[in-house]
Amino acid sequence: MFVGMDQLASAETYTPGQPINQDYAGFAEPFLENHCIDCHGESDPEGGLSLENLGPIDAINASAWTSVWAQVSLQQMPPPDMSQPEVIERLKFSDWIVGELTRELQDKGGFHAHRDPNKGNFLEHDLLFGSLPEGIQLVPTSSPARIWRVTPEEHITRLNELINTEPEYDPAKPGLRTHGDAVPTNHGGELKLYFGVDRIIKWQGGTVAYATAVKSVPAVLSSPRNHGLENYPDFSTVNSAEATQILGIAGDILRYMADGPLSIAEPYQITDDPQSIADKMKGDLRGLPTSLVYNTKVMRPLTPVYDLMKEDAHTEDHVRSAVDFLFEALTFRPPTKSESDSYVSIVNQSIDKLGVKDGSVLGLSAIFLDRDALFRPELAEAGSPDQPGRVMLQDWELGLAVNHALRYIQPDAELKQSIVDGRMRTREDVKREVERMLADDSIRKPRILQFFRDYFDYDLGGYICKDTRALGETGVNNRGVAHYNAMFDATASTDRLIEWILHDDTDVLQRLLTTDNVVAGKADNTYFGKQRSREEMAASVAAQKAAAKKEALALAEWKKANPDKEPPGEKDAKKPKINHAVTEAKLTGPPIYARVSRRSFGRGSMKPERTLATAPEGERLGILTHPSWLVSHSDAMDNHVIRRGRWIQERLIGGAIPDVPITVDAMLPDEPRTPLRQRMRVTREDYCWTCHRKMDPLGFPFEMYNHAGLYREVEYREPVDTTGEIIDSGDPELDGKVANAFELIQKLAESERVEQVFVRHAFRFWMGRNETLNDAPVLKAAHRAYRDNNGSMKALLVSLLTSDAFLYRTRSEAKLAALN
Repeated sequence: MFVGMDQLASAETYTPGQPINQDYAGFAEPFLENHCIDCHGESDPEGGLSLENLGPIDAINASAWTSVWAQVSLQQMPPPDMSQPEVIERLKFSDWIVGELTRELQDKGGFHAHRDPNKGNFLEHDLLFGSLPEGIQLVPTSSPARIWRVTPEEHITRLNELINTEPEYDPAKPGLRTHGDAVPTNHGGELKLYFGVDRIIKWQGGTVAYATAVKSVPAVLSSPRNHGLENYPDFSTVNSAEATQILGIAGDILRYMADGPLSIAEPYQITDDPQSIADKMKGDLRGLPTSLVYNTKVMRPLTPVYDLMKEDAHTEDHVRSAVDFLFEALTFRPPTKSESDSYVSIVNQSIDKLGVKDGSVLGLSAIFLDRDALFRPELAEAGSPDQPGRVMLQDWELGLAVNHALRYIQPDAELKQSIVDGRMRTREDVKREVERMLADDSIRKPRILQFFRDYFDYDLGGYICKDTRALGETGVNNRGVAHYNAMFDATASTDRLIEWILHDDTDVLQRLLTTDNVVAGKADNTYFGKQRSREEMAASVAAQKAAAKKEALALAEWKKANPDKEPPGEKDAKKPKINHAVTEAKLTGPPIYARVSRRSFGRGSMKPERTLATAPEGERLGILTHPSWLVSHSDAMDNHVIRRGRWIQERLIGGAIPDVPITVDAMLPDEPRTPLRQRMRVTREDYCWTCHRKMDPLGFPFEMYNHAGLYREVEYREPVDTTGEIIDSGDPELDGKVANAFELIQKLAESERVEQVFVRHAFRFWMGRNETLNDAPVLKAAHRAYRDNNGSMKALLVSLLTSDAFLYRTRSEAKLAALN
């Protein structure tokens, strides 16, 4: 029965995405018998996994089947020396497992692994960009109808627009954070909205943030991810705790919209003369609203919400204007008549019971929890399906999808007018608006920058908790908060460098990987410096002592010759302390603005405190050698070779790593003052090396930097071994040994495969889902647009945002019923 399986599979026609309506006995069991049981039988099975009598998929054996799915999809099972299934047979078997796991687990938490962006590379790269085997029939692609949780950045920016007036874009200061940019976090990474910071003229005490902030705004995704692509609809929702917190914040925001700082301050604090209330600003006022003095000029937006709540009486027009304004501010579209009537009724009932002020706050707060204030629908409820059953988004759904692809604030006047006029219904409409917005530098497009943050993962350095002693041994003088602040600043510097390269829009990926340019801040002379060996440190100390001795002798001679005079410079400030552990980089160049990575207060905030410099020659090459990336891929005590190697494997080469089996104790030996490469010998054990061979040789070249990002040549008195290797990349021209990170990066930066993998990640970010075989034409067209336009990010975006995957939705009636 099992002999003809391969021939049968090769003769069949396979349409990706179609259900595999076959049972275990007739389909899956023969596959296991033909290709798996020899290694995973009952006696001494490989990896301790026996597939003998595995049986149909159910809740009990789901984890085993998930492992089988991963191994088969990644072509790690069967091993190369065993009988291999045909391509179609492998694809069908993988689809069958996913379908059965989805069905069996739908009421038990569900099966979502195949939708995880970290599993996107489970689909073979060559099938997407190469020629398909005979028998595979693609269908026109689309994305599923869905509601999409707005991102934390978009949510916080919507709320910020209600209470803060941000500066408009200034072309002379292109890096300065302005209207439309993401709201930065405080130094702890918390999301907070700040009341009236543009009106503060004096404060007393050091905790102004807590005195002026709305209660901590939650990172509003219920399934936050700490690395990689975050904005997938399948991984986000709003739970009851978040809803409660959002509702509480709504009350604070509405009161501030009505009263301004008076809602948190005493009336006397609103003055243009702080000295006039000096008698009231005494004592320990830290953390209290009374520690602040505001000027009298109104800086916040004055809206219909203000008009409704400023008087004790109210009119129907005031209520409806406030409802309609707030609804559009939070959902980015005007309400329908029924939506407007519904919320007007809620507000009126609340006012009747509580009075104008409290009733308005309670009634209007409900809009903050409206579905479209928290989610962006792509349900394609209007329009007729085409022959394959797809419906094209149109009007507000399509317009807001385009807006969301680039921005965090409401559609600009031209896009909004196009939607209202019925000119957002075709591919040509989308192309017109996307090209217009991409060409207009005055329109802020922070979603593009967010893609590069998600792709490179360089923005995590401020959140990597460092052991104080281990950090000191790197040569960095900063401790605690000073180091974390330096890492947040490093993120802002990398942001600015990316935007600088994006402005040229030529060979974007290659330049990001190989640039010698650096946007440098105050601490970067150290972080971009070189860690000295013990001998170099001793020589530096000796040189300082010799210089001090020479200076003392000269001073003694001067005093002897001038007994009645004061030595010059005797009362000058202390000389800066020398860091003997580091040869600092000399990063000089023209001044450049960088968007701040955390909110600052009062005068002196948001200055161009950085320079556009050239990195030390022979020590840095592109973003992967910048401290922001290196620290983001480290841990508390040391470098993280595995994390760095996995990043290279997944984000550049397009490979994938199965999840760590629960039977593996993934710990390195605790051997202080031993080079990391030596401690990682445990990953070369047979059971581990199958996966680690794809990561470790790619991470070791970055040992030329320590875990604070400093360049080094010695580790614990031994020369650093920076050799590595690219193994089984899928491109024979890439494979081979490399001497260091520079050789590795250069090879990857020149690879067409790496460009294609970059396009795959861009697809995932802007489509909010993993690619399928049916998306192959979209991916090929996007890569062709990028390549034919000299590595243009704009050309890549136009191609993706006018593709069928972006424009069309396929309705699932059962899912739509559940959503509604």
